[in-house]
Amino acid sequence: MIPNNFEYHRATSVDDALTLMAKHGMDAKLLAGGHSLLPAMKLRLNQPGVLIDIGRIDELRYIKKEGNELVIGAGATHDDIAHSEVARNTLSMLSEAADLIGDVQVRNKGTLGGSLAHADPAADWPAVMIAAKANIELKGTNGSRTVAADDFFTGFFMTALEDNEIITAIRIPAPPKGARSAYQKFMQPASRFAIVGCAAMVTLDGGECREVSVAFTGLSDAAFRASNVEAALKGKKPTEENIAAAVQAAGEGVMPMSDHFASEEYRLHLARVYAKRALMAATQ
Repeated sequence: MIPNNFEYHRATSVDDALTLMAKHGMDAKLLAGGHSLLPAMKLRLNQPGVLIDIGRIDELRYIKKEGNELVIGAGATHDDIAHSEVARNTLSMLSEAADLIGDVQVRNKGTLGGSLAHADPAADWPAVMIAAKANIELKGTNGSRTVAADDFFTGFFMTALEDNEIITAIRIPAPPKGARSAYQKFMQPASRFAIVGCAAMVTLDGGECREVSVAFTGLSDAAFRASNVEAALKGKKPTEENIAAAVQAAGEGVMPMSDHFASEEYRLHLARVYAKRALMAATQ
């Protein structure tokens, strides 16, 4: 399939990209890795008149420690994160999730910021960022602001990102001492998107779960925090029995998706299975 004609502009900086966005308005789309936008353009599901390429802006591509935070530039690729020692040493689920995304080509070109902005309900990063209690930095023509990952994903392919804004960085607080994390998913075998995925971070203290953070992707129309599962396990020992009991609350209060890959009932079953696997991996 061939997309409609469009203008192409390569932005040299974030400010340059914002200037181009202001100039072309709603007719413009940002291009980073292109793994979501370009297929949609070929199918004529998306027909922008202008593409603004931000994929080679160096100021967006980095992974570093900054004080008590891990800061990842929006232009960091999945492969960058998969092979980053500082990311792995901060939260192992970051590298685990990155390594499960797509294939080598997708990991080499796809970016963290692009995935978060696209907000595919089956993408891996949204659940990981919610479980990690990340904050997403946005820059627009009216200035900069920060949105908690919990509040960023608002619906089916919908986010808190405004039309004139770019994701510039993701800030992840350093986990407390004793924290461990894991990401587990049941994937669609061709695309490797999550039919259901679960990210978990648990802080153990005295053999009990002092803090619990659990998030799902693929289950509903947007990634979300499973606060009921968190509450059911907090303050208890991470035994298999306690974890199995806690994950029975997975999916309560949300509308599960249903498609040709999995029914609502099967997705709820997978949510319990993969929440248990993620929590067991993070605590055992």
